[in-house]
Amino acid sequence: MSTTYKNVFTQGAISSEFIAQAIAKHQSKTTIGAHNIFLGQVRGDTIGEKVVAAIEYSAYEEMANKKFHEVREATFEKFDLTCMHIYHSLGAVKAGEICLFVFVSSPRRKVVFKALEYVVEKIKAEVPVFGKEIFEDESYQWKVNS
Repeated sequence: MSTTYKNVFTQGAISSEFIAQAIAKHQSKTTIGAHNIFLGQVRGDTIGEKVVAAIEYSAYEEMANKKFHEVREATFEKFDLTCMHIYHSLGAVKAGEICLFVFVSSPRRKVVFKALEYVVEKIKAEVPVFGKEIFEDESYQWKVNS
């Protein structure tokens, strides 16, 4: 039996409009005392003599969505959160654009700081999303998480 998990993927960069809409949905909730946001942005790193122009993200979506769900559930078990959103890009994301958006809310401010760090570290360590760094000269290499 297959379970369907929420799709956390979006094609290409995550726009500021998308982020603003997700945040705005929670402004009227009077039980929330704090929000915290992580925006993962593609860096234009210089590796050797080459500059990263973009990262092309890929994943086996069903497996990755399941793992994102597990990370989300583990975070809710560990922290007193009101809500959490996780979105990750697939496909090409240019240097300077957003590829990961994590948003957590809680009645208490200290909780959102700890929870956000926890969830981002779990994502980086456990979720099977792969990045191919595309250099300005169009050559590439597989990304090492950092």
